[in-house]
Amino acid sequence: MDGPRYPDERHVLEADCARCPALVDCRTEISWGTGDLDSDVMVVGEAPGAGNPDAETWRGGNWTGKAYTARHSGRRVRRLLAEIERPDAYVTNAVKCFPCDGEGSNREPTETERANCRSHLQTEIESVEPAVIVATGKHATTTILAIENREIDGFVDRILDPIELAELETTLLPILHPSYQDIWRARLGYSAEEYRTAVHDAIETALDDGSA
Repeated sequence: MDGPRYPDERHVLEADCARCPALVDCRTEISWGTGDLDSDVMVVGEAPGAGNPDAETWRGGNWTGKAYTARHSGRRVRRLLAEIERPDAYVTNAVKCFPCDGEGSNREPTETERANCRSHLQTEIESVEPAVIVATGKHATTTILAIENREIDGFVDRILDPIELAELETTLLPILHPSYQDIWRARLGYSAEEYRTAVHDAIETALDDGSA
């Protein structure tokens, strides 16, 4: 892939949101969701990364205001969407602002920060009405489940195991976060190609089941 493939339009839900003072101090841009509002596929990440403002294309969500636009994780997710011919999937984060650690790197969003942003994510889900939500990592998965007051035990054991969300009327598909997938996919017994194929197949199966 020569450069990032993502729509230019951001779907702003609360301009200048200031629910989390620490995140307001960290962020450069709020990383609102982008993509087709009629898409059958929604991809949800954890939060925008620090990124690189000097990068030619892959600067990251804290600078572009768009989820999964950093060089490492963004390229992997965008490549995955392109390979399943879903480049216009709706892509967003569970937490919309960069959670800095004071040293210029990421920290995990706090429970309060995830809760503060949850209504934004719920609005996106209810607006897009995706047939399948691909949650990249534990925090994205638990945030989505929390909308229905549900929890998950043994996240890694639920990778690629579809979870039906009755209230949201969609299927949740947990996958590995791209930053950690090389470590965990090997432990799950997948080669890189086998894992991508398994993710593709799981998404297509969820879409087929949703249209049945």
